[in-house]
Amino acid sequence: MTTSNPPAALPQPAVGAAGKTSPDVSPRRVLVPARRIRQILCLLPLLLVTVVAVRHRSVLAEGFGHLESAEWPWLLVAACATCLTWVAAACTRQGAVVQCLPKRRLLATQFAAGAANHLLPTGLGASAVNLRFMTVCGLPLARSSAALALYLLAESIGRLTLLAALLIAFPDALSLGTLLPEGTVGALLPALGVVLVLVAAVLLSVRRVRTAVTSFLRTALGEAREVHTRPARAFALWGGSLAFPALQAAGLAAVGQALGLPVPPLHMAVAYLAATVAVALVPTPGGIGSVEAALVVALVAAGGPAAIATAVVLAYRIITVWVPLVPGALTLGALVRMKVI
Repeated sequence: MTTSNPPAALPQPAVGAAGKTSPDVSPRRVLVPARRIRQILCLLPLLLVTVVAVRHRSVLAEGFGHLESAEWPWLLVAACATCLTWVAAACTRQGAVVQCLPKRRLLATQFAAGAANHLLPTGLGASAVNLRFMTVCGLPLARSSAALALYLLAESIGRLTLLAALLIAFPDALSLGTLLPEGTVGALLPALGVVLVLVAAVLLSVRRVRTAVTSFLRTALGEAREVHTRPARAFALWGGSLAFPALQAAGLAAVGQALGLPVPPLHMAVAYLAATVAVALVPTPGGIGSVEAALVVALVAAGGPAAIATAVVLAYRIITVWVPLVPGALTLGALVRMKVI
């Protein structure tokens, strides 16, 4: 008599195995959209450059027309001064933080930040690029924000100090009364007072805002104190903050020499610094439009003919803004793709 063996029991799944998904499924669902978003971000700067260039095509055509009749050696001087501004910006950025940043990536980031700065208003583009770069380098967000604030403060102080020194040395270089229309100061002072009152009211009434501002100021003062305990960092911070506007003013003076503007170079430097200080709060991308108008007015106030002053400003903005814009946008896209920012 034969007996049949009972069928073997099927293996039971391990506890919790039914809730697991295949490792080949979930990562793709996460990584593919992230990769597409990064590809879009790489192409976005070029798209914005195209839009801005199309909107200002008449200015571009006129500016390139003036460059044809200019003396090329002086234009090369202006181009070299423009390139050195990125080096000065990189020195100032490094001087604002204690941690040593990668030099090549820092310099490339300043070049890319210049393009971003001309695509977003009031310096937001450059600030966002540098803030992201510092956080990728390992700095906490609080310290990166404090370093950014220190950089902006140092750059503003450097620009104002250089302008004041040149005005003391050359008091007749510029007729400051022509830079601002009559009644402008009288209208700005009450508006500034209202803004200060509103800020004080918010700080006093909203506890969370007051706590956040206090914490940020404490962090910023600590970072500034630590930076100034290191002579190399302090020298890079303040040396770069003075060199940056000086190189920009030197570029304008070189273009003025190239086009035969009958204004002394140092007077052109005074005109540039005064114009950029006057339009610092104008919320336009890279100051496009407002900087050109202020520079023309400043050069005329310095004694230049209006026609030649306009040609100088257009040629200067071609060299410093429009020519580096496309390679800067490409660099920005490459840095995004390489996850440097």
